[in-house]
Amino acid sequence: MSFDLGPALLFCPADRPERYAKAMERADAVILDLEDAVAPAHKAAARGHLIESELDPDRVIVRVNPPETEAFAADLSTLSQTDYRRIMVAKAQSPKRIGRLDPRFEVIALCETAKGVAQADRLAALDNVVALMWGAEDLVASLGGTSSRKPNGRYRDIARYARSRVLLAAGARDKAAIDAVHLDIDDTKRLAVEAADAAASGFRATACIHPSQVPVIRAAYRPDEKSVSWAHAVLAAAAGERGVFSYDGVMVDEPVLRHARRVLSRASG
Repeated sequence: MSFDLGPALLFCPADRPERYAKAMERADAVILDLEDAVAPAHKAAARGHLIESELDPDRVIVRVNPPETEAFAADLSTLSQTDYRRIMVAKAQSPKRIGRLDPRFEVIALCETAKGVAQADRLAALDNVVALMWGAEDLVASLGGTSSRKPNGRYRDIARYARSRVLLAAGARDKAAIDAVHLDIDDTKRLAVEAADAAASGFRATACIHPSQVPVIRAAYRPDEKSVSWAHAVLAAAAGERGVFSYDGVMVDEPVLRHARRVLSRASG
């Protein structure tokens, strides 16, 4: 199993079916949310909307409620009546429970609690898990904190640690990593900086909560012309070399060539 939907994944409340098609049209994939975006009284109706929907299942992720909740079983029962087979498990923290899920489902484990981040390595090792995502606000709340960001808008150290740990856990198992949402919709400058850092660090995608954030994320993940030209040139130079060589005064070895291949992969994606 693999995960490669594109860089911009847009959340859409599952109880707002009138937004489904537009969300799909705007983003690379849509995350239909049965968890936090839907009030308890509206979850049953939201499940009904999922059953009636006709979106391309290859571009749909459904965020289900945590496995410890009663709503989780109802969510999976609903999905068995649809063609949607890729789920994002909210507050994932028990490898045993995740590992016992119906094998028909591809799982994105959302590590957004202290326990979940601590179990990121074991979650990534599961055969049914195709990706890990991390979440900042629920994580800090699980620790008894009040905010994941400093007054200047930058993440606190604990959030940065969790982000790094989830990325490393996913990468160690050759699984995709998805960066957290940026809640300040109007702060496109900070979003652009963080999405560019995510792409450069190895995240496969960034989740978002508003259609206006999609082009910002796509632009941040798309390599600029200078980077693409460098990648083409260094790979062309490597064709006539054996092992380590120098290009434009810089040592080039296999890790550098992998960077170049990734740049071209993102440019063509």
